Amino acid sequence: MSVDRIENESNIWPVSTEIKVNWGDMDALGHVNHSVFAKWMETVRMMYFSEIGMMNLYDDSNIGPILARIEIDYELPIVFPDVVTVSTSVSRIGNSSFDMKYKIESLSNNGKSAATGSVVCVLLDYSSGMPHNIPPKIRESIARLEGDFHN
Repeated sequence: MSVDRIENESNIWPVSTEIKVNWGDMDALGHVNHSVFAKWMETVRMMYFSEIGMMNLYDDSNIGPILARIEIDYELPIVFPDVVTVSTSVSRIGNSSFDMKYKIESLSNNGKSAATGSVVCVLLDYSSGMPHNIPPKIRESIARLEGDFHN
């Protein structure tokens, strides 16, 4: 069973961070390399996981998230020096998996969207290598942070 999120303006992006673009983030073509966008998504994802207690779950039980899929749609090249705002939200919760969506905005371009993305995460028992159901405590933490979900 999968549960989708009901969105309203107050809960669309519950976790965001600003990240300074480094000179070394750019490639030979003079813009930020595509792989850096995935790293930025990872940064805000880990902030989200800390917020909901996901890393405590991993530390206590060796059960934690693993990426099953990542997608990034690039809309605008980013160059040094810029600051990007990277935001994330859980958009779907299943039995052992959940989806997260992302937006990356360029402050040098007046907050214009530079990229959007999504990932599918699976909760994994790292001892057995098998998927693990998302515990109620994690579901409750996500609901508190995100707001309403529906079938």
